[in-house]
Amino acid sequence: MFTGLVQATARLTRSEARPFGHRVRFGHALGRFDVGESISVSGACVTVVDSDEATFAVELTTETLERTTLALLAPGASVNLERSLRVGDRLGGHWVTGHVDAVVEALAVEPQGDAARVRVALPVALARFVAPKGSVALDGVSLTVNAVGADWFELMLIPHTAKVTTLGALAAGTRLNMEVDLLARYAVRASEEARA
Repeated sequence: MFTGLVQATARLTRSEARPFGHRVRFGHALGRFDVGESISVSGACVTVVDSDEATFAVELTTETLERTTLALLAPGASVNLERSLRVGDRLGGHWVTGHVDAVVEALAVEPQGDAARVRVALPVALARFVAPKGSVALDGVSLTVNAVGADWFELMLIPHTAKVTTLGALAAGTRLNMEVDLLARYAVRASEEARA
């Protein structure tokens, strides 16, 4: 479980094809990870299989590669990192599982002073889970939804978020890992079952 508050960015340093998918290594500044530790890499929950003070490796199965943007990463690409929550940690964002619901596309990024208004394509199957003032995670970043249309939603990207995450390089056409709010998912499910 994560909060969507990115702790650092990392760079892909190596990718090796394996029978199950790929083993990839990232350089970072968070120190050593425990083997077996869950970590969010741009919104996808993966398991650390090797680590030293400056790098860690994870194994990406074909399932992960097919359902996330991680298959698109080239050497040197930046990703967002967040360690999993521990009991007693502050919850400053929202509950994020690291189970990516869809890969979506940024439709427009418009400067608004120091911030940016971002419009993102919204898959029809996920529309019922996205509401104004609700939460969504894009590439592992907890964000507040400002407006929702039939096939899009908008949010504001504040300067701090742009500075400390990969979203600072966001442009129209960028593909992003999207996870809908966990509480919205269960609220909708309960509502649908109550009507059935």
